[in-house]
Amino acid sequence: MTAGHNLVEQATRQLEAHILDGSWRPGMRLPAERVLAEQFGVSRGTVREAVQRLVARGLLASRPGSGIFVTDRLQTGFVSPWRQLIADHPEIRGDMLEFRRVIESAAVALAAQHADADDLERLDAILERLKLAHRDGNRRAEAQADADLHQAIAEATHNTMFRHIHAGVITMLREHIALNIDQMRTDSTAVAAMLLEQHLEIHAAICRHDAEAAAAIMCRHIDYVKTRLEMEPAGEAG
Repeated sequence: MTAGHNLVEQATRQLEAHILDGSWRPGMRLPAERVLAEQFGVSRGTVREAVQRLVARGLLASRPGSGIFVTDRLQTGFVSPWRQLIADHPEIRGDMLEFRRVIESAAVALAAQHADADDLERLDAILERLKLAHRDGNRRAEAQADADLHQAIAEATHNTMFRHIHAGVITMLREHIALNIDQMRTDSTAVAAMLLEQHLEIHAAICRHDAEAAAAIMCRHIDYVKTRLEMEPAGEAG
């Protein structure tokens, strides 16, 4: 293996690391070749070859005249074909809730352990949006904030696998969260209030870095959703 090949491998790994750790998000334009070459300590030609490797793998996309951009390949790999299957087969939603109970209780425990000041600030902002939407009866905005909160919790784990797996799950569930918020709250303001209270309790447990309590509250939240949906038309929420 030549020295040049080693440098390309090294640059490729560094590019991948930025995508994996979430610092380069889908849709983001990469810095200029010159900047990356200086950052990685290699030539512009080496950066160019490393970038082309990731373009070939679908992780980056070249837009002539615009630059190189991060694709959503890591997220859509989890979404398709599940999105259409769940839409066409409501009975799968019970399985999804069981899956979420396992994944999200583990994620929130890690978030309680590892959330930093930026994570807590992000969670605070989303909670404010959630409370405002709840107060105004804006179910669409509430569903968006609901999904954003669960995604922010996954990001607060600072765990690469949780970030990417959970991003796929949440992307897949957004429309179902909105649909089922409507289904669960048609005749019950108590249900809306309970869901908000559960999210507030989850947030409080993360803020005080209580991993055990955060996981228990998340399990109770998912169980509540499952119970409510068994009483009403098939669906899924929060």
